[in-house]
Amino acid sequence: MSGDEVPLDEKARRMRDLLSSFYGPDPSMSPNPPSKFAPFDAINSNSFNADHYLNLLIHKSSLEGLLQRHVGMAAEIKNLDTDLQMLVYENYNKFISATDAIKRMNSNIMGMESNMEQLLEKFIYDLPARLGKCIKSEAYADAVRFYTGAMPIFKAYGDSSFQDCKRASEEAIAIIIKNLQGKLFSDSESIQARAEAAMLLKQLDFPVDSLKEKLFEKLEQSLGDLQLKDEDISRCLLMSNDPSKLENHPESVAATVHEASVQEFVEAVRAYRVIFPDSDKQLIKLAQELVTKNFETGEQYGKKRIRAADLLAVLRMIWKEVLQMDEVLHESVLSEFSLEAVQITVKHHVASRFSHLLHDISDALAKVYVGQKEGMEEFPLQVALGASKKAVLQGSMDILLDFRQLLDDDLELLVKLRESILNWVQEGFQDFFRELHGRFLLLSGRNNSSSQVHGVAEGTQGDRILASLVLVLAQLSVFIEQTAIQRITEANKPPFIFMLEIAASFAGGGIRLYENGPAFVPGEICRSFRSAGEKLLHHHKEPREVHMFVDLLLQELEAIEKEVKQVLPQGLLRRHQRNDSNGSTNSSRSNPLREGKLSRTNTQKARSQLLETHLAKLFKQKVEIFTKVECTQESVITTIVKFSLKSLQEFVRHQTFNRSGFQQIQLDIQYLRTPLKEAAENEAAIDFLIDEVSVAAAERCLDPIPLEQPILDKLIQAKLTKSLSQSAVSS
Repeated sequence: MSGDEVPLDEKARRMRDLLSSFYGPDPSMSPNPPSKFAPFDAINSNSFNADHYLNLLIHKSSLEGLLQRHVGMAAEIKNLDTDLQMLVYENYNKFISATDAIKRMNSNIMGMESNMEQLLEKFIYDLPARLGKCIKSEAYADAVRFYTGAMPIFKAYGDSSFQDCKRASEEAIAIIIKNLQGKLFSDSESIQARAEAAMLLKQLDFPVDSLKEKLFEKLEQSLGDLQLKDEDISRCLLMSNDPSKLENHPESVAATVHEASVQEFVEAVRAYRVIFPDSDKQLIKLAQELVTKNFETGEQYGKKRIRAADLLAVLRMIWKEVLQMDEVLHESVLSEFSLEAVQITVKHHVASRFSHLLHDISDALAKVYVGQKEGMEEFPLQVALGASKKAVLQGSMDILLDFRQLLDDDLELLVKLRESILNWVQEGFQDFFRELHGRFLLLSGRNNSSSQVHGVAEGTQGDRILASLVLVLAQLSVFIEQTAIQRITEANKPPFIFMLEIAASFAGGGIRLYENGPAFVPGEICRSFRSAGEKLLHHHKEPREVHMFVDLLLQELEAIEKEVKQVLPQGLLRRHQRNDSNGSTNSSRSNPLREGKLSRTNTQKARSQLLETHLAKLFKQKVEIFTKVECTQESVITTIVKFSLKSLQEFVRHQTFNRSGFQQIQLDIQYLRTPLKEAAENEAAIDFLIDEVSVAAAERCLDPIPLEQPILDKLIQAKLTKSLSQSAVSS
């Protein structure tokens, strides 16, 4: 019978028997004494008889059966020996391990007793001295740790064994509490130091709740030092552009101080939340106030003439501080609170970029005045026009490329504002070109008087330079309509590859609506500048007063009269309206068609009436212009006046006038009519020559629309009143 064929219960019983036989127990102590009636083949029983079993086995078994039984029994013996050896080995190892564990436990218990004795003898008795050293070195955190560690022993034995030690320690702790209170309200201490002092006082069971109001007042006052300053922004820009420049740079010191202050504030908030569990609302309010102030600083910085990259650097610095505070104030949701502030900052930055571009274009147009006034450029109009074109086109391209950085940046806040930025840029271009259109009309004087043109024309040479500016504005309007708008709205033509998203939004501009009007519509802008160019080419500014040359002419005539009266005698008084002489031309003075022409405003009618005037001259009474000069005062004065008017007529015939110039000549000549007729003896000839000057001006005018008679009379009367008042003052 092999070991593998032995049932599990039989094998277990046999193992117990082996242990029992190995350790040799007393058979008498066995609870189951051996039975005298055990089977003859019960080989494990105490009554087993080997000889009897062998004789019986020989008689009953064949030779082959005996051999099989021999083999089986040999295998069983071998298995039993192996099991016995393993059992003894395992039990011996367990015994050895148990012995070692007992030894270690004994050793540890002896060490604990030694340590307890050392603690009682050295630490507790040495605590007052340790606290004194901490007070001298201001190591208050260590002092509180030592004292709170000894508190359980003081509570258990403080009234017996350690009474003196407890009293000395309490005296030292009283000094520490006083010093901590001093640090708590010291302005020279940092935020973090005051927070640590409050935390230590709370660990010492000091009633810090009574100090809460003062502590938060100090914390609120410290916000001023945490707000962004110019040096912080300068450091931020240096770091973003070239970090190597910060080595040994004064701005790096400011940066370290600011970052340390923010970190101290964060740690103070963390400590105050532990000290005052009900202070979350106050802390959130302070954190939001700090974030708001910093974003306001960033907003003001964004309005300056800066790049988008510089604004991004500032926003990143503020956002980093927001995340630091958000870690300790999760309930404040500062990240969401910051979104609105960033939205305002970026929106104002976009608007300011367009404002600066408008200013650049105005500066370029100012070169018209500077170049003509100082003679610095050989072709000032060409220079001004080229600079203006570059400012419009290249400036717009630079703005778009700059705004692309805002769209491409991975800053979390800007990613959320991506769609809004596209809308602001689109709306900004619409407002920019509208304002530029209005600025053109303002500079030309069509909307306001020339004195209101933002001081651009200050110190200029009058209408001559204004006319030059109008010409440049007209050409610039054509350039914007035909070239600039097209290039700005095309995103697929080099070298103008820029934000496809903005170009796409331009294409759909007629769909989106904004608070201040429609989106950017290129067609509308082109039409407005086309109209502006046409208006500027037909620029017209009505005269406001009689020209200065009229006063000079009358003053010169008055001086001549004085000289003539000193030398020549006075002739016979022969003033007349008409003269039957063979003059070379005819008078148009009394032509009723001319008076009708001066009261109309239609250009075609004016030109038609001019033709009628020429036809009417054929049927008018002839007037003698060039007559013999007599040696009398009246003859000489009349001849001088005739020559003057005839010279003026010839000058006018060689000029080209716009409507404004024609109306100015009309006003000046009409004002001269009365004083010249009073000075000359032949009123008909003077009327004729004055009319001829007016007709010549009308012939040389592109838009001969005369001033209405009521306006003409009003301006002449204003000039007469002004002259009378000046004469009264001088006399």
